[in-house]
Amino acid sequence: MVKKFKEKNLKTSPLGKISSYIDKYDKSLLFPIDRQLNRTEIGVETGNLPFCGYDIWNAFELSWLNENGKPEIALCRFIIPCDSDNLIESKSFKLYLNSFNGSKFSSCDVVRDILQKDITDSTGSNVEVEMYVENDIAGLTINILDGICLDELNINCNTYSINPDFLCIDGTEGKVEETVHSNLLKTNCPVTGQPDWGTVLIKYKGRQISNEGLLKYIVSFRNHNGFHEHCTEQIFTDIMNRCAPEKLTVYTRYTRRGGLDINPIRSNYKTVDIPEMTRLFRQ
Repeated sequence: MVKKFKEKNLKTSPLGKISSYIDKYDKSLLFPIDRQLNRTEIGVETGNLPFCGYDIWNAFELSWLNENGKPEIALCRFIIPCDSDNLIESKSFKLYLNSFNGSKFSSCDVVRDILQKDITDSTGSNVEVEMYVENDIAGLTINILDGICLDELNINCNTYSINPDFLCIDGTEGKVEETVHSNLLKTNCPVTGQPDWGTVLIKYKGRQISNEGLLKYIVSFRNHNGFHEHCTEQIFTDIMNRCAPEKLTVYTRYTRRGGLDINPIRSNYKTVDIPEMTRLFRQ
């Protein structure tokens, strides 16, 4: 029943359809999707989440007109709590942001307030919106994520659909605190099939997780169709179920498409710090 509702829900979205370019502000372009639709498939209930965290969206193509008709531009960051009722379908988000292009607003603050209200209304949770102009991001450099990069491990790969069986403890006694990352995450849009490229960071405390098995597991997402937020939650859930760490954070950084990148973070640490504004070499 849930799956049928999900498919019907997505049929009315702009995904995979030819869309008209609308350059006048239009809140109705936003297309919210109930988070629970995909969470049910991995045994997670929105009212009883095993994690906390955020979806962090960076918008690089935001523009509007000032009262004199002169274009203004800004980089915008949206921080959406993962316990919100809905996520926003990404193409609808792009169309919505484009609708600001031909509309006049009196100031950057007015634009930010409108964005905050609209995204809050659509997701059902208080959303934080940060806006940056050129001087705000002077000195921002390309960076890499913390921890050990798994990508140099010499492993054989022949599985490209999700296989949690790769996740295992390596037999080492005692507990470790470790942070690892990989740039080999790839998933696909669940409707259009377009590739989504990403980097994933995994920080945990508990028994040592096999790095080779973890990398094989990450690679096994290569042909998987799923939204970024749900892929992140599946990685978190699979690691918890298979390896049972005391503490776990999963942070994915997907490359931008249409001027937007999505960077979900899920964690069962007591507090989840919102990562600093930084850019990876593919973002």
